[in-house]
Amino acid sequence: MQNTRDALERHQISIYFVAVVIATFVALAIRGTAVLEGALNPALALMLYVTFLQVPVAELRHAFGQVRFLSALLVANFVVIPLLVAGLIQLLPADPMLRLGVLLVLLTPCIDYVVTFAHLGRADARLLLAATPALLITQMILLPGYLGLFLGEDAARLFKAGPFIHAFLWLIAVPLVLAALTQLWAARSEQGACTSALLGLLPVPVTAMVLFIVVAAMVPQLGPAAGSALRVVPIYIAFAVLAPLLGWSMGRMFGLKATAGRAVAFSSGTRNSLVVLPLALSVPGAIPILPAVIVTQTLVELLSELAYVRLIQKWGDKKGT
Repeated sequence: MQNTRDALERHQISIYFVAVVIATFVALAIRGTAVLEGALNPALALMLYVTFLQVPVAELRHAFGQVRFLSALLVANFVVIPLLVAGLIQLLPADPMLRLGVLLVLLTPCIDYVVTFAHLGRADARLLLAATPALLITQMILLPGYLGLFLGEDAARLFKAGPFIHAFLWLIAVPLVLAALTQLWAARSEQGACTSALLGLLPVPVTAMVLFIVVAAMVPQLGPAAGSALRVVPIYIAFAVLAPLLGWSMGRMFGLKATAGRAVAFSSGTRNSLVVLPLALSVPGAIPILPAVIVTQTLVELLSELAYVRLIQKWGDKKGT
């Protein structure tokens, strides 16, 4: 079973791209795939559940005990990266909807497949995994304030608090509680342990399923937004180059070990596009621009991860930081 899990993680980028390609062909060949949008939130909740299931309670305590790592991670993602994003959005047209899409995706650090990519890149993936609940809760708390800061009055007009509360309850609180209960069951029952081990095989397949649903549901609605999608590609490429460098610099500034510094670099460069998509879809008039802008970032990011895995693992080898 462990061999199967390792194989899935090693080949996950290929699996994700195959899911995207198949979904695109399905959406173009079959009418009505937009109806899959209704399955997105349950699929995301399942994805986060199996992700949280990989976080042992003991590791959570360990992560919060690593004050320097957690400080570097939070400063990188919620101080340094927002400053970078504030500069990048100045290169975009003054279109509130376009800027909202970019802000939604670039201000929210990833909490799912970044862990596996960090592992492949010789970062401290377990420490990063244990910090995912803190990352997710922090971004949900800070995101409305950042949107208000960067968009001004347009933020209040475009974005409401209701979707945040709904997302927090169903995409964060419920999966986290269910994962904790499953861990308790696994610790006390052989059947629970077997079930937990089987669920451990699901993160990559479930993430691929989420990507399939997103693409199949959104492609039929994206035609008029092709221009917007192309307009944000240079922004995403610039972010993909600069963000991990800034994260790695924070690791060095806080004196982290090489593996922990790489984890901060991976987290800084990898965003939470799949989780923020339901928030984006709740914005009045979101379709087609917001999903097009967010899905474009996902595709750029998956290509970027190929470079991250090869380059970031070399950072700090000589000096140990």
